[in-house]
Amino acid sequence: MDFRSDNVAGAAPEIFAALQAANSGNVASYGADQISHDLDARFSALFETECRVFPVATGTAANALALAALCPPYGAIYCHQESHIQVDECNAPEAFTSGAKLVALGGANGKIDSEALERALGMGWRGTQHHPQPSALSLTQATEAGTVYSPAEVAALAGLAQQHGLHVHMDGARFANAIVSLNASAADLTWRAGVDVLSFGATKNGALAAEAVVFFKPALDKGLADSFLFRRKRAGHLFSKMRFLSAQLAAMLDNDLWLRLARNANARALQLADGLAALPGVSIAYPVQANEVFVVLPEPLRQAFQAAGILFHPWSDDGSLCRFVCAFDKTEAEVARLLEIANTLA
Repeated sequence: MDFRSDNVAGAAPEIFAALQAANSGNVASYGADQISHDLDARFSALFETECRVFPVATGTAANALALAALCPPYGAIYCHQESHIQVDECNAPEAFTSGAKLVALGGANGKIDSEALERALGMGWRGTQHHPQPSALSLTQATEAGTVYSPAEVAALAGLAQQHGLHVHMDGARFANAIVSLNASAADLTWRAGVDVLSFGATKNGALAAEAVVFFKPALDKGLADSFLFRRKRAGHLFSKMRFLSAQLAAMLDNDLWLRLARNANARALQLADGLAALPGVSIAYPVQANEVFVVLPEPLRQAFQAAGILFHPWSDDGSLCRFVCAFDKTEAEVARLLEIANTLA
């Protein structure tokens, strides 16, 4: 019973169907095919503004290349201390920005504290040649703690960043889960709240391997997307058979597949959290707002879970904080079975 990550799941059947359809015939390469060509219009309709969309294969590439378009080598990127770009991307943002500095900020429940950001931006680095130049803010949606920023929270942080001349990036590896949780529009959670560029995640939500870097119209007006074609090529993410990445992204938007898959994952996480919270000695560490459940388990129960074949990810040095992730394909019956076993073990 594998709840270690949403990455352990396979791909949704609709994604394979889209890949099979894209496999028919000979088409132009390097993104000149019709499926790739149509992505700008598809995403523009979804986000209710003009967009330019650049498919890549991994979330690390999406984040690092997006930040490279926003930040010079001597720049500073402000992010949460537990963000993926800070902890889990092996210095890729630093590498692809050619040396920009990540400035890690604190904040409860995985969200950047606005006062911490304001203090950091008030340190007087701007215009001083001895310091990195404040250039970008990166927000993770949903966060690494499984929580979500409301549109108002995004707007407040983005507004503060923009007052100091920063661009705003959103790491949306679990963007669909946040949209479902908030019942918000994609526009309200991004460009209307001040986001310039979104890393639109699909792989964790049922794609085989596909992410999109989405530049919104305000960012296009600033010329932020102009260099991205070349950055993507240089990074090795301009696929010759780009139609197979684009087909996955297009399939996600067809009939709101991306939202249906995320809605199931979120529902299973709530089901799991409610059941685990009822066990003696167990507590839920963070609000469950997406598809991740962070739970404090007593050591005997952790060991019993592992012996029973229930897989999860230890999240703290002492192992007491554990992460369970519900993928898009987890079923109500699977979660119920886990909870049945957990109750017996407890």
